[in-house]
Amino acid sequence: MDRQVNKTKKRDRRRVRIRRKVVGTPARPRLAVFKSLKHIYVQVIDDLAGHTLASASTRNSDGGKSGNAAAAAQIGTQIAERAKAAGVSQVVFDRAGFRYHGRIKALADAARKGGLEF
Repeated sequence: MDRQVNKTKKRDRRRVRIRRKVVGTPARPRLAVFKSLKHIYVQVIDDLAGHTLASASTRNSDGGKSGNAAAAAQIGTQIAERAKAAGVSQVVFDRAGFRYHGRIKALADAARKGGLEF
């Protein structure tokens, strides 16, 4: 139990440190990622207006495994398409304190292939 609390606190500290620097503007919104053990969620957010421009998650996708890198890559392509439809081509990436590897990296690479620049 104690180890999990420390792990969560460390991630929260990293998240706050990242959010001090990363701000979504109308010209370049923030691509925010959250992952749980089962799912991965991603949003394109304009922080100045306080609006979510596009979102995608494995909860809304068709069956199959949702907690792996392949599912994250699929969500990365989905968010790229939805962001393009909303008129967004450049974003700033907010990994929310998660390490840039595995599912987070797969999602980011797929979003880049889908046409988002960050």
